[in-house]
Order: sequence, then structure tokens, then C-alpha cells
Amino acid sequence: MEIIFDLCLKEKSKDPVEILEKMMSLPFCRMHGPEHHVMVGAALITAYKNSGGEVDLKTALEEIYKRGKEVPGGVCGLWGACGAGLSCGMYMSIITKATGMTVEPWKLANQMTSSALEKIGETGGPRCCKRDSYTAVREAVRFTEENLGIKMDLHEIKCTRSELNPVCIKERCPYNK
Repeated sequence: MEIIFDLCLKEKSKDPVEILEKMMSLPFCRMHGPEHHVMVGAALITAYKNSGGEVDLKTALEEIYKRGKEVPGGVCGLWGACGAGLSCGMYMSIITKATGMTVEPWKLANQMTSSALEKIGETGGPRCCKRDSYTAVREAVRFTEENLGIKMDLHEIKCTRSELNPVCIKERCPYNK
């Protein structure tokens, strides 16, 4: 994960999908895998910081790694909560300093997770960590602007990895080119 930290600490983009794409192109990133549970939050935290959000980037990245690595692969089907959606909740929790005892930050972190998971669930399965990560990030960008007033950039998303996913849903995928 050191390579993700280095990328994020040098990154200037305000677009979390652009940052996420750079991570997804790194050699360690598989088509499906729990690395997405860290990468989604890391991309969001970085874009949030670059868009004017106040956060200690290095500390926040260390925290998203600590939390995200605890979410095992396959939770989307086994727990009914995609790790990319959970990573959005972790992102919100970290930037708002939520704990089990805070009021507004606790609410926002839970609403962020719920909102991301709802959007992910609307497409249906089977899993695609790329699709679900894109969906989670898009929802987090909207939610962040609406609730925190920080506007991140977001370019149009077109999947370039369909041929690498044997269970790609093709025409049902909102990012199918």
C-alpha cells in the first residue's frame, strides 16, 4: 500500500475517479479484490484534500488503510455490503472525525455508506470491483458536495476492463462503452 500513499501524497487531481484509475492501473491491483476497499477511500480523501477540504492527508491515508484492510474480499455477497461502499463510509468518517459518540459526523458516515450501497445495489450482480468502485465514488462526490459543500471534479466514466472480467454484465453496466 506504500505505492498508493506515494501516489496520493503527490497527486494534484480533484477528480477521485482519475486518482482511482491510476491506482487500478498499478501492477498489484487485480480485477476483483479487497485492495479496492482501501483505494476508494484513499482516492476520495486525496481528491477531497485537493478540492479544498481540510484533512491531514498522510494521517487520513494511514487511517483508511488501517480500516479498509480489515474488510475481507467477497463481503459484497457474504455480508451484503460491498467494500467499496463501506470505504465511502470510512472516508466520510475520517474526514468528519466521526466516532460512535459524535452526532452529525456519525450520521453523515452512516448516510454515506447507505447511499453508496444503495447505488451499487441498483445495478445488481454479479460483483465487479471496478464498477462498484466507480459507483461508490460517484455517489461520494455527490454526497460530499451536498453535505459538506466541497465540490470535487468528476469526469465521465467508461470502463476499459470489461474483457478482463469473465462475469461482466455488459449492457447492464452504467460504464459499458
